[in-house]
Amino acid sequence: MDVGTRSGVRAIGRSVAVISLAVAAAVGGSSAFADDSVNTGYFGGVAIMGYDTVAYFTEGKAVKGSEKFSYEWLGTPWHFANAEHREMFMSEPLKYAPQYGGYCAGEVTHGSVTVNIDPEAFKIVDGKLYLIYDKGHAEGFAAHAVDAVAQADGKWPRVAADLELDQYH
Repeated sequence: MDVGTRSGVRAIGRSVAVISLAVAAAVGGSSAFADDSVNTGYFGGVAIMGYDTVAYFTEGKAVKGSEKFSYEWLGTPWHFANAEHREMFMSEPLKYAPQYGGYCAGEVTHGSVTVNIDPEAFKIVDGKLYLIYDKGHAEGFAAHAVDAVAQADGKWPRVAADLELDQYH
């Protein structure tokens, strides 16, 4: 094999590797729960401080859930306002679960997490739920949603890895 052929084979090999990494990043990096991390806050040990994640979509507002309508997913209890919402979540949890494990989406854009979120500070962007630290930041996040989501999506794999190493607790 001459030098030109070896160079061409190496270039093709590098191209295949780069494409494979890009595809893996695109597929893996888009998962809201890449590390199965669910924010339960400092107290309570329940997702979204006990609020019904389905209600954000069906009622357009934060609604407190009940232990009576609880379901454990990713090792964390999730509470719902009624049995119908629990069933909806059970059938499609990724559709209703908040992005970035329920951590503040605004903070993820900066490459970090804020454990405390305000369940009433949320935005639904392109059919996905984003929880935010407070209502003022939720408005700012929504005003720049395209850029904010792109930034957070890009930083989430690293933040998720840090969470797995318990860097924020």
